[in-house]
Parts: sequence; C-alpha cells; structure tokens
Amino acid sequence: MLDEDEYERWVRASKEALASAKGDLERGDHNWACFKAQQAAEFAAKALLHGLGLPAYGHILSKLLEATPKELGFQQVDRQAKALDKYYVPTRYPNAWVEGTPKDYYTRQDGEEALRCAEDIVGWVEASWKSLRRGRS
Repeated sequence: MLDEDEYERWVRASKEALASAKGDLERGDHNWACFKAQQAAEFAAKALLHGLGLPAYGHILSKLLEATPKELGFQQVDRQAKALDKYYVPTRYPNAWVEGTPKDYYTRQDGEEALRCAEDIVGWVEASWKSLRRGRS
C-alpha cells in the first residue's frame, strides 16, 4: 500500500529546499546552495522510501537510492547522487577545511551543478512515484 500523504509531505519539503537553494545561489551563498541541493534530493529519496513504507535512515543519498525497488532503476541518477553526497558535510563546517570557511571553497558553477543534480533526482523520484501509482491502481 502506498502512503500518499507521507510521500507528499516529503516531496513538499524537497521542493522547498530546492527553492531555497536557488535563492542561495542568486545571493552568492554557493556553499549553502550546494548543501540545500543535497537536502532537496535527500528529501525526495526519503519521500519515495517513506511512501513505500520502507526505512529511510541516514544522509548518504546514493545509499538511500540503492534502497529503492530495483525495477525503478536508481542507476539513472547514481552519478548525480554521488556528486551531491560530497556536499553534505564540507559545505557547512569550517573544520572540514584547513583554513577559511566553507564559503571560500564553492563557486557559482558548483551551485549550478548541484541544482541540476538535485532537479534530476527530484524528477526521477516523481516519475518513479507516478509509475508505482499506475502499477498499483
């Protein structure tokens, strides 16, 4: 049985994080754009898992996607997930770097690529959910 409400709740959080990431990118807060893009994709993956009644623990996006049903073909977005996994910690913590703060290490290009990866994953999750809904109706 699909849990539509839980799926929708997590997808809404995913889209809110994506919108916030876009605002960060425009303000020049590139490290935060990268982190929030990771969060948007993570929330989308968790939407799918929660919607299916599956466990959704942790923050490693590529591992969360591996936990989705194999027939959905998470491999389509595995590269994007692994790119975003790299933004979970160092975008936020100064001690992830020898000197400076995370803001010193991220560019607009990084933020744009992170947003593209997140949008690909959110789109894949939405398409997967539609496919599951058709198959279970």
